[in-house]
Parts: sequence; structure tokens; C-alpha cells
Amino acid sequence: MGRTYRYYDLIMAAFVTVLLCSNLIGAEKVITVGPITCGAGILFFPISYFFNDILTEVYGYARSRKVVWAGFTALIFASVMASVVVNLPPAAGWVHQHSFEVVFGQTPRVVIASITAFFCGELSNSYVLAKMKVWTNGKYLWTRTIGSTVAGEAVDSLIFYPMAFLGFWPTNLLITVLLTNYSLKVLWEVCATPATYRIVAFLKKKENEDYYDRDTNFSPFKLE
Repeated sequence: MGRTYRYYDLIMAAFVTVLLCSNLIGAEKVITVGPITCGAGILFFPISYFFNDILTEVYGYARSRKVVWAGFTALIFASVMASVVVNLPPAAGWVHQHSFEVVFGQTPRVVIASITAFFCGELSNSYVLAKMKVWTNGKYLWTRTIGSTVAGEAVDSLIFYPMAFLGFWPTNLLITVLLTNYSLKVLWEVCATPATYRIVAFLKKKENEDYYDRDTNFSPFKLE
């Protein structure tokens, strides 16, 4: 774990940026495009799984776990900051308090659901990919990226939507958005497979790394 890598920090920064933006901007808005009704975050949130797949495939589960913890910490800080800023008394003459509350005033229930789902989903994604890499002896990358996303996004969706919106959204809308978002996230990963192959090949060559998690401690709480 003491090696220095050229691109690891850059991918971590990209991962956290995508995660924060997709949660702050697209988490709660529901959109309809043609016959499809889904959450707006579906357009960008799957990119975090894309980066997580690349991190786990090249650098291994332990380093990917560190990135997940970085994202987890960033989400908590953003949520606390939003809560504090929203609840600070507005200055006299500042007339945008209501709009600010609508945009950034997420309920604690949604925040807890989002953070919990992210943590469990991303670690499930990394675990499945790392295990599949050992099982396949590094072959068939597409089975790992898609298979891990199928598992990770299932965990994420089954935690987030019921925890955040059950009893608040109509049940049929919740189920529709859950299933639609899940299907689109998996489809997103399928479409991203060619890009995943190119980036993974580039990083393995440049970093001289192709990690196999044969003796890894998979505890989510171990950061070494």
C-alpha cells in the first residue's frame, strides 16, 4: 500500500466530484423523458460506479475502499454544511430563503438514505468485482464490470428509495423510479464497457499495476 501512483489521486478526485454533484443536484428531482420516468441523478451518478470499477480492477479493493470512504466523508460534510447554511437566519432584504431551502434543504431522512445506500452499494460493487477478478483469473473484464454493477446498484437502489421516499411518494411511483433507475444504471455500465476497457488498459500499463485481491481483508472498516 506504500506505492505512489500517477493517476490514483486524480481518479479519486473525479469520483468524489461526480458523487457530490449527482447527490446535491440530481438526487430528488424526478423527470419524464418520453415513456421513461426516472430520477434526474441517473444521468451522472452511474459515473461513480464507472470510476469505482476502474479503481478496483487496477489498484485493488483496499485502495478502492479508501476512495469510498473519501466519498462517504465528503457526503457527510456536504450534508452538514447544507443543513447549517439553510438554517442560518437570512439577512434583511434577502428574498431567496425559500428557494434556497427547496434546493438544499434535504430532509435528514433523504440524507441518511443517500449516505447509507452509497456506502453499502459502492463497497458491494468493489467486493464483487475484486472476487470475480480472482475467480476469472483476470479474464473477461466485461463480466466483472457489469456483474459488480448489477450487484452494487441493486444494493444501492433497494436501500435508498424505500428509506428515503416510502410513505412520501406514491408507492407505484417509488417502484417505477426504483426499477427504472436500476435498469438504466446497469444499461449505462454496459454502454460504458468499451471506455472501461481502454482506460483500464491505459492505467495498468502506465501504473505498472494489475492488483489481485487474493489475500485482502474485505472488512469495510479497515482503511490500511
